Amino acid sequence: MTASFFHVAQPHTNRETEFTLVGVFESVAEAVPDRAAVVQGSRRLSYGELAERALRLASYLHDHGLGARAERSNLAGHESGQDHLALVLYNGPEYIEGMLGAYGARVAPFNVNYRYIGDELRYLIADAEPKGVIFHASLAPVLGPVLADMHSSAVLLQVEDGSGNDLLPGAADYEAALADGDPTGPPVTPNPDDLYILYTGGTTGMPKGVLWRQHDIFMAAMGGQVVGTWEPMRDYDQIQRGAIDNPGLAVLVLPPLMHGGAQWGAFHLFRDGNTVVMPENTRRIDPADVWRTVERERAVTISVIGDAVVRPLLDELGQTSYDTASLAVIANGGAPLTPAMRHKLLERFPKLIITDTVGSSETGAQMNLATNQADGATTFTPGPGAAVLNDDRSHVLEPGYDRTGWLGQSGWVPLGYLGDGEKTTRTFPVLNGVRFAVPGDRARYLPDGRIELLGRDSLSINSGGEKIFVEEVEAAIAGHPAVADVVVVGKPSERWGQEVCAVIELVPDVTASDDEIIAFSAQTIARFKLPKSVRFVDHVQRSPSGKADYRWAKEVATSQPA
Repeated sequence: MTASFFHVAQPHTNRETEFTLVGVFESVAEAVPDRAAVVQGSRRLSYGELAERALRLASYLHDHGLGARAERSNLAGHESGQDHLALVLYNGPEYIEGMLGAYGARVAPFNVNYRYIGDELRYLIADAEPKGVIFHASLAPVLGPVLADMHSSAVLLQVEDGSGNDLLPGAADYEAALADGDPTGPPVTPNPDDLYILYTGGTTGMPKGVLWRQHDIFMAAMGGQVVGTWEPMRDYDQIQRGAIDNPGLAVLVLPPLMHGGAQWGAFHLFRDGNTVVMPENTRRIDPADVWRTVERERAVTISVIGDAVVRPLLDELGQTSYDTASLAVIANGGAPLTPAMRHKLLERFPKLIITDTVGSSETGAQMNLATNQADGATTFTPGPGAAVLNDDRSHVLEPGYDRTGWLGQSGWVPLGYLGDGEKTTRTFPVLNGVRFAVPGDRARYLPDGRIELLGRDSLSINSGGEKIFVEEVEAAIAGHPAVADVVVVGKPSERWGQEVCAVIELVPDVTASDDEIIAFSAQTIARFKLPKSVRFVDHVQRSPSGKADYRWAKEVATSQPA
């Protein structure tokens, strides 16, 4: 490589080393330039190759006028002083390049759900006001009408994907743009204050852009701490030494990179010089493709999001034989793995370690659990700064408090929500001079210091004065052998205010009645939590990451007859 931009500005000289995301990657690329960084099918990019492509993209963006407009010290928490770059992409090296290249030009990239259409896309584009967009060609027909409303000087880069779609008006071919970009990078110095922007999924409301300082998100979720020990990284030299000493493990990342957990996992892998492996087909989960990839790349870990991702993988293993001897860990985050699914995993892989990480767009990684057991998946070991606040968020609770509270996080937390000062103040309260992120999860602080996660308060059901957390009911129902997938929501009830409704997808060619489902659930949850109605559907709708679509489920619950 001919240049590096990882020697970054330090805005406060009295602090220890502060990191940028591009700086971390570049330091690893200098240490192990020939090691594979990203593998997708037959595509293999080394750390050195990926770093050069990111440098070229950074140069291209800078040469087309994109960059930083105001320094962080002059802005409120909900304000951005950088140009924004929308990433409307399926998984692939281009997603990583888009992030790194933007950071190198001091541009703030953000994630766009590639399933969004029409008004959903218009809302997100209007909210983020990007000055550039990188998108796959197959998404051009949906994006075209929305991008036509953008400023005529916006940078549009179209990634060829075999769809045959022509370039959109004003768009440049992505590979041609990289070829034009200077491989030495732009004449700018990335700053730890530069933004990392992550849009929430919008499964219960409109998506919001969460603004993080790059140093803070690195420390909170993208490799700045060693998960388990939570030991902070000290400097770039430590990162380089760690990458050199690490043999370089292959980890298969299945969740889409438009999901925060997948981005965090990928950058955590990069910190240690590991290889991010993607299956050939990244548009949907193809179980045969996944297991062929594990077999070919000798993947030691598969990154997943809940039952919806794991279930078809296990079904495929029951039909075809694959060499899975390398697999040692299933890394889960973003949605729970039910005890029933954990049991099935451990039946197939008796020595498997299942790791669960708890966190949100507003907190980073807060708690974790690593186990070889099927139960106990709702109780976690908290990391630094994880806390439980009382109901009015006025003080932090001590372990052993026998009532539920709000799961919070102090330390490295976001600056705020893009353009929304009111919600920023509400979600990030200051208690005794300490700033917390409190995004809305309910939890209980146990006497032994662990934290029991109950669920998102906005999804809980208040039935007859009792609060019911949908995840607990879903876990009870999911264990039924006839249930392929389930989402639980509340629906209006004259008697109870709200009542529990289960939206269920059955295993093909298997039947079950409402009464059978409810009777099965009664074995593990209290009577008041049982579904009072059941809706059977051909397919439970989820996001590409595997998260439940609760807005869709509520529509089903209220519109279909029982």
